Amino acid sequence: VTASSIRFKFTWDGSDESDLASGRAWVTIHSDGPPRDTSTSTWAMTRIFRLRVNIPVSPTRRYRGTPQEKPMPVFGAHNGVVTDLRLALCQSASSGDPQVNLDKGLALCSRAAEEGADIAILPEMWQIGYAPCPDDEAGRAMWQEMAIARHDPWVSAFRKAASDLNLVILATFLERWPGSPRNTALLIDRHGQDVLCYAKVHTCDWGMEKALTPGESFEVARLDIEGGFVDVGVMICADREFPESARELMLGGAELILVPNACPMAGERTYQLRSRAFENMTAIATVNYSAPDQDGHSSVFDGMVFEQNGQPNGKPRDQLIFEAGDGEDVYLATLNLDALREYRGRETMGDAYRKPSAYRRLMSDEQGVPVFDRSDSRRGSVITEG
Repeated sequence: VTASSIRFKFTWDGSDESDLASGRAWVTIHSDGPPRDTSTSTWAMTRIFRLRVNIPVSPTRRYRGTPQEKPMPVFGAHNGVVTDLRLALCQSASSGDPQVNLDKGLALCSRAAEEGADIAILPEMWQIGYAPCPDDEAGRAMWQEMAIARHDPWVSAFRKAASDLNLVILATFLERWPGSPRNTALLIDRHGQDVLCYAKVHTCDWGMEKALTPGESFEVARLDIEGGFVDVGVMICADREFPESARELMLGGAELILVPNACPMAGERTYQLRSRAFENMTAIATVNYSAPDQDGHSSVFDGMVFEQNGQPNGKPRDQLIFEAGDGEDVYLATLNLDALREYRGRETMGDAYRKPSAYRRLMSDEQGVPVFDRSDSRRGSVITEG
């Protein structure tokens, strides 16, 4: 028997589990055992049925990982086609072996689909676990040989999973490329089709990523989601450190930016993401490796700071709707797209009041400030396909 063949009716008295969700929750019905985790919007024991339940509770939300409660903003109605977008942050450690990482990545995506996610995001260069490139010539050559083509069976396995699971997947890998490989993230829609292939633009040229070919642009794709669409862009790790990355994606229409990551994230780097989300009025979802590879702290900022009817207690709203600890898990967060679209239509950040004619230095490839001269900089280098 399947969940689709049974109809359940629930009466909610507001007692216990009252912070499960804001008006709607995914609930799993089980055959035996006590609840494993009551701090999550998925009531988990043994998964048998999944269904969505309307629950008339106060607008607070609790997420998996570090326990925290965030009030949802009070915004006006919007005609957006998708109300809630469910994001699965697949924060995990890597084995370093591509086949093992493939199996583990597919299991993480399957778990995300079971939890009702719309999009599953893997950490940076998951195929090789962000294995460092050796400095010696022979070691570097062997590392570059790990690169795979976009239609390699490793990548195609995620296409099949996306279609089978009705799940959008952001798969990451070391991509074979003329000259030297690229650090690539491929956005695969729920039908198993490629919708956006992005290569890291701001490669860490002071370190091992000098062995990579930098990407050439920041593109935005309209992603088909059950019930509508969302406009999505991608950054990778150090792209976060350059405000132009998220700004370019905002100017391309991105409502949501996905950020695979492979570096320590607690503290200042998470604050950078807060700034990118705030100044562009875009949601940003970042997925890092768990301990022991990195320190986790995958996060979601929804980009909304100012409420329409004034700030409670005179304080801006906290746009951080989820932040994990350092543990391995599939963490879920729900993004209110209706609220974000309404917010972008009335607030002052983004593109409405920019003065592009005053930003002439931003368009120059010339190094204008001597203190920033670096002999290993590949400023302005763009290598196109073929």
